[in-house]
Amino acid sequence: MDLRNQRRMASEVLKCGENRVWMNPDKLEEVEECITRSDIRTAIDSGLIKAKPKQGTSKGRARYVAKQKASGKRKGPGSRKGTANARVPDKRRWISTIRPIRDELKTLRADGKITPSVYRLYYRRAKGGVYKSRRNLKQHMAAEGHLKEEES
Repeated sequence: MDLRNQRRMASEVLKCGENRVWMNPDKLEEVEECITRSDIRTAIDSGLIKAKPKQGTSKGRARYVAKQKASGKRKGPGSRKGTANARVPDKRRWISTIRPIRDELKTLRADGKITPSVYRLYYRRAKGGVYKSRRNLKQHMAAEGHLKEEES
């Protein structure tokens, strides 16, 4: 049986696409007898014809990708759009370098392992970008003999 005309009219009445029109498979003969729009409306009211729910986009793949990115994958050169500076600005990189170094200097001064004058000397050098990390700072201090208790 050819129900293309009924499907077309139902899609117009239901204001949806033809693919979303559902017809009761057990009562297709009754649907076939619907030849006017008013017949189609009656069939819709009686439940012979319905509009299937709209289908959304699944978030499953997006969640999978997000999980992979969180674990450090998908970040190779083929996935990068901006410059290195756009991805991690110079200022942000500087902040993440200088804060731990300054914290370390404050701790050493508070514990009495360096004098305030030595603290000031290393603070100034740190500001000038001499040290790359806490470890690098301590290596310099140990080499110059400024740490009272040797910690390397």
